[in-house]
Amino acid sequence: MSTIQTPIPEKTIERLSEYRRTLIACHKRGITHVFSHILAGMHGITAVQVRRDLMLIGFSSDTKKGYDVKILIDFIDSILYSENTMNVAVLGMGNLGQAITRYFNSKQLNIRITAAFDISEEKAGHTIMDIPCYHIDNFEEVVAANDISIVIISLPSSLAAQYAVPIINAGIKGVLNFTSVPMNFPQGIVVENYDITTILEKVAYFVKAAEENNNQ
Repeated sequence: MSTIQTPIPEKTIERLSEYRRTLIACHKRGITHVFSHILAGMHGITAVQVRRDLMLIGFSSDTKKGYDVKILIDFIDSILYSENTMNVAVLGMGNLGQAITRYFNSKQLNIRITAAFDISEEKAGHTIMDIPCYHIDNFEEVVAANDISIVIISLPSSLAAQYAVPIINAGIKGVLNFTSVPMNFPQGIVVENYDITTILEKVAYFVKAAEENNNQ
């Protein structure tokens, strides 16, 4: 188990998650060791960056053989996850909420979507994607009963803001917001606002710019 005490930069955490997925894929293919330059090439970064990230979390390895894939996976797990599985709820089980649930619960993560909420009477009280779906009015009591610490918001943007107070009252510690409306919470609640439309428009802009440059 890691004994890292100082905060790890956000970008490093993101890369560690990416390394982990690559290492799991390597492990499934029977690859037991990987060098930093190979791992770096898979992620479009330098070997120096990979070594710097791993040194930052206190990981060292036999440079002659490369990094032991299984040991490194376990070490990164000790950095990213708590010892117990974290329970996650999805707020809004429309097409996006169901896609998110299907995706995350198919991955080998120590976080698990265990409950869903929706305003629709047709969905509440039923099982969707093998997850029990509750009416959103029961959010606080269900969160408390199921030890849920993270919520993913995939509600319509016009509805998201009104559920900030229930999220605070329920003791949620982390929020991943997929709506187009940024949400702010008191200190102590980690928030990641992920606006898919803005990100897609950014990609589209750079594609357009590249095409215009090529046509000049």
